[in-house]
Amino acid sequence: MAAPRTFAIVGGGLAGAKAAEALRDKGFDGQIVLFCEEQYLPYERPPLSKEFLAGKKSLSDFTVHDDSWYRDHEVDLRLGTRVSSLDPASHSVGLPDGSTVGCDKLLLATGSRSRRLPIPGSDAGGVYYLRTFDDGAALNSVLAEGSSLAVVGAGWIGLEVAASARQRGVNVTVVETAKQPLMGALGAEAGEVFATLHRDHGVDLRLQAQVEEISTAGGAPIGLRLRDGSTISADAVLVAVGAQPNIELAEQCGLAMGEGGVLVDASLQTSDPDIYAVGDIAAAEHPLFHTRIRTEHWANALKQPAVAAAGMLGEPTEYSELPYFFTDQYDLGMEYVGHAPDYQRVVFRGDVKGREFVTFWLDGSGRVLAGMNVNVWDVLDDIKALVRSRTPIDIAKLTDPQAALADLVS
Repeated sequence: MAAPRTFAIVGGGLAGAKAAEALRDKGFDGQIVLFCEEQYLPYERPPLSKEFLAGKKSLSDFTVHDDSWYRDHEVDLRLGTRVSSLDPASHSVGLPDGSTVGCDKLLLATGSRSRRLPIPGSDAGGVYYLRTFDDGAALNSVLAEGSSLAVVGAGWIGLEVAASARQRGVNVTVVETAKQPLMGALGAEAGEVFATLHRDHGVDLRLQAQVEEISTAGGAPIGLRLRDGSTISADAVLVAVGAQPNIELAEQCGLAMGEGGVLVDASLQTSDPDIYAVGDIAAAEHPLFHTRIRTEHWANALKQPAVAAAGMLGEPTEYSELPYFFTDQYDLGMEYVGHAPDYQRVVFRGDVKGREFVTFWLDGSGRVLAGMNVNVWDVLDDIKALVRSRTPIDIAKLTDPQAALADLVS
């Protein structure tokens, strides 16, 4: 009788947990070893900057599975275990103590870490980053009513934390080098909506401003010094300048790299046929857009593992989901779907000032590349259909709230 196969999963976040779940759901009866560097059971990260800081959820509320699930499904969950090396030739995973674990197939779900700022004071005590539960717990402990927080970076994490902090009565200043928040994700036109939102809620938003130093006294931050010579006082500083994918193991073992991540095909298979990659690190061929897309969003961690699991089991399929992300800030909730790095035009449908509208990003021919619904629900499927249609859309009808979006796709 052949020995049971062993599949190893490196990365104990949402993607790792979902991969183990998908393998069992698809009938894999071999051994599954899940390596998790943190001491906590795999959990989802979006609540860290949203409901957790708002006091609406605790860790157990966004933990993927409890202890018993891993026992019942015979998943060898190795908490607090860092993988130090991979050897594709011997099909093994190396650990810091020198031991190895053999595997027939390997899934990389190593995620990202917070990007550090190369400026004086960035590693001082009282300077916070937000990626892990421990990061969130530390930040949560200092957001007291009446205190002050300086946020470096007006991306998703920075703005979500700013919103949560303001709702707790914290005085917040956000410093951003770009001319609008979320420039990389949304562009200037939609970014202005978020600039107005935060200013309306009392955030001191400093755009096109460069932080030169995080000022400290006694080893603790006291604020920021900007390039123009101005200073910002703060009891705590959050650095939220993006994420850095954890691709070192993939690089070390010689996998093909590009687009800032691990190159994978539409089935999420890497250049090594026995290794797959999902989540933040995966630069995946997209069958609709015919380009590689790597995004650091929750939806990939949630949905890509099932596709990778199918491939690992010899039943390859394609990951064709549209890129998707969401945010909740104050009274604004939104969903974004699509891929529009080279858009030519942005149009709005609905009440932008009242923050109930839909935004569309178009190419030069009038095709919808992406859409964002803000406090307008039950339209996501229609937006997806417009993006998937890949055909020019009548702009007058697209921007007319009286014209049904479902009728615009022939």
